[in-house]
Amino acid sequence: MATLQKLAFLRTVPLFRYASDEILLELSDNLMEQYATAGEEIVRKGQFGTEMYIITKGRVKVHDGDKIIAELKDHDVFGELAALAPEVRIASITALENTFMLKIDHEELYEIMSKSMGFVKGIIEVLCQRARAIANKNHYS
Repeated sequence: MATLQKLAFLRTVPLFRYASDEILLELSDNLMEQYATAGEEIVRKGQFGTEMYIITKGRVKVHDGDKIIAELKDHDVFGELAALAPEVRIASITALENTFMLKIDHEELYEIMSKSMGFVKGIIEVLCQRARAIANKNHYS
């Protein structure tokens, strides 16, 4: 995927809604491409992780063994906790279909965050939305 294609895609990802084109262009240069085939484990629970992934095309499941926690698709992000604070993974991620992703590691993410409050704001919003969804699910289950 060319840099300008990555930039165009990143503009459509809610996580980056407040980031400037300049920051997204820098991010585009730092993103690595990863492909997973259907059934392939991308992240394993309990393994140390430092990367965040952005799904460009495909679908994955977030799971703990046989318990499915969530399904994610195009424009969704996973691994943001490990990228923000490297730690062991709290869930596994497996491709449900052939999936193309962009990923960034902890150090590169922090470098870009240090340059853009808009970028940081988008990350905070996504984390708050996830926390609310978990709280609502636990409250009503």
